[in-house]
Amino acid sequence: MKMLCIFLTFVFIVSCGPSVPQKKTREVAERKRECQLVRGACKSECNTWEYVHYYCDVKPCCVVRDYQKPIINKITTKLYRK
Repeated sequence: MKMLCIFLTFVFIVSCGPSVPQKKTREVAERKRECQLVRGACKSECNTWEYVHYYCDVKPCCVVRDYQKPIINKITTKLYRK
């Protein structure tokens, strides 16, 4: 009877919780979702205008760099008409 209880306890503990492949699949899906939230894409490699945010499974999450307008000093002149 004691062996039966130990066996059932072991089976219960092992059966609870996800298996390792299911956990990995879930993590990969979460990373892909997070990549899409930052407007990125999981590609085999990033282009020069993109940066690697983090890795989705094996492929990098490529996010487009923010475009920064060049700073132009505006010359303010007033035109007068006569």
